[in-house]
Amino acid sequence: MKKWIILTVVFLSVSAVAAFAAEGADHGGGSLKDWAFKTINFAILVFIIVKFLGKPIKNYLAQRKELIEKSIKESQEAKELAQKALQEVEEKLKLKDKDVQDIIESAKKIGEQEKQQIIQETDRIKEKILEQAKTNIEFEVKMAKDSLRLEAAELAIQLSEQKLKEKITPEEQEKLLQESIKIIEGRKN
Repeated sequence: MKKWIILTVVFLSVSAVAAFAAEGADHGGGSLKDWAFKTINFAILVFIIVKFLGKPIKNYLAQRKELIEKSIKESQEAKELAQKALQEVEEKLKLKDKDVQDIIESAKKIGEQEKQQIIQETDRIKEKILEQAKTNIEFEVKMAKDSLRLEAAELAIQLSEQKLKEKITPEEQEKLLQESIKIIEGRKN
């Protein structure tokens, strides 16, 4: 800080000397007494400025320096906090990615299990339907066979009856009728 004050005083002194020298050159030169008087006035002015404004300027510059250092420190702390927060967010994202992957794998496993259950249930129902169809087919075949047998028996009876009618005379019919009556009466008794 003192360096700045000294540099300011030296600069102002040199500026004043140059200004006075230029003034003296314009007026045909001045006396040494005028130059000394002006230099002393300038020195007093610089002394008063340094005496009364030096401390406030020094304090202002010190405060400004502290404020800048504080701002830099706060900026660094904020940057560190932001980096920590970024790392935490990245870690959370990694965990979320892992959670999502776990959920997907779990869903795939559950889906595969349900698929197997559906396939097994479908196979069981298919077997049941096939067995029911087989039972229905067997029943229908049996009914058809019974119907065919009954029809065949009726046709055989009709055919036999027709042949008998053609071959049996009315006397033979009467004789068969009497024999049938005797057989039926014998059974009743």
